[in-house]
Amino acid sequence: MIIDAMASSSTDPVPVEDTTVSVDLPDLRIFVFILFFIFGGITSLNDVIIPKLKSLFTLSYAEAMLVQSAFFGAYLLVSLPAAALVKRIGYMRTAATGLLAMTLGCLLFVPASLSGLFAAFLLALFVLASGITIVQVVANPLISMLGPARTAHSRLTFAQAFNSLGTTIFPFVGSVLILGPLARVDGAGLTGAALSAFRAAETQVVMRTYLGLAAILALVAAAVWMRRKRLVETPAPHAGVLAGFGLLKRPRFVFGALGIFLYVGAEVAIGSIIVNFLMQTDVLGLSQQAAGKHVPLYWGGAMVGRFLGAYLLRIASPGKVLAGVASAAILLLATAATAGGPVSGWALLAIGLCNAIMFPTIFSLASEGLGARAADGSGIICVAIVGGALVPLLTGRVADLAGLHAALLVPAICYATILAFGVYARRPAVGAGLAPQRAPGH
Repeated sequence: MIIDAMASSSTDPVPVEDTTVSVDLPDLRIFVFILFFIFGGITSLNDVIIPKLKSLFTLSYAEAMLVQSAFFGAYLLVSLPAAALVKRIGYMRTAATGLLAMTLGCLLFVPASLSGLFAAFLLALFVLASGITIVQVVANPLISMLGPARTAHSRLTFAQAFNSLGTTIFPFVGSVLILGPLARVDGAGLTGAALSAFRAAETQVVMRTYLGLAAILALVAAAVWMRRKRLVETPAPHAGVLAGFGLLKRPRFVFGALGIFLYVGAEVAIGSIIVNFLMQTDVLGLSQQAAGKHVPLYWGGAMVGRFLGAYLLRIASPGKVLAGVASAAILLLATAATAGGPVSGWALLAIGLCNAIMFPTIFSLASEGLGARAADGSGIICVAIVGGALVPLLTGRVADLAGLHAALLVPAICYATILAFGVYARRPAVGAGLAPQRAPGH
């Protein structure tokens, strides 16, 4: 997809030649910020749903993490088709399509609740995540294009701050709506039809929450559709869905995609176990709802850090900043795993601050110089978000075998690799931006 500039674009020198066209459309940036807020907030609700479903369906940690596997598995299957869709129909129309898919996913919580089946919730989450994947494939490169190329790192970080605003607000509200209502009957002694009826009744709060989200998403989809002509786009030449794999010949891009895989996996794994971690008597010993209200502190740290990081990345090497925060995350994980009491719990929550600039920085460092193939690059990188499906599953398995403290070793290994990427990418990419590909298959 080629964007026609409707306003003057930056001519400031950049570290590499970049063929991406920059446009200055402030009102469109606001729409993109709203998209970041929405898909960030809805994604973070998984951290609230997991303890709810774990309790209702008496799941192990590994089984409960199937929520994240179903959700983030959508990135593996949908990211590349979404990138192809962007090139065919444009960024705004694709964004509206993704929002409608998200609306459908929220509506599927109705039959899931009525059935009282865990698998039905996994299906609804997969459809919801498919829509989020489409929206994210649009949002990441689009916000980079809506301004000078030299400030793409800080602009994407600033946009991610709105993502973190959503992840801060949604879990708090979700903990009140979803974890607040306590069961009046103990489901542990129920079997058969009585157990199914109990589960269906207890999941009504989940259903009502997502019905409200469906109504909001439908309105936002309509607003985006009405603005679809605000950005003048020229359809790119037809290329296959797998065209983006040609970018895997670039070591920097591959290392960055691995960094996204591990970052998302680590962030989601930590967020998924926070409630159960803080409920432990040797940590804070909180109730489920009280622990759930602490989840926003984890995501809120990322929000604060991203607003600060947007400034810091303008004056410091993004690679060095990335290496620094990854080192801090490893130190905090070591503290959470070995210390006891409140120190352990607060150390785990503080990792959110370290996560703040990781995704946008890894994304922009890996994507430097992609130029007209930005959509392809975004598609491949969004495939890497499937780390959120796999790393939490491994973390849950370790937790079942050795406990939650020992399971923190898994995200620690992830952050160590991210540290290495920061050191590797501390200097600007060398070489020209990639020229547009004109033939199928690239």
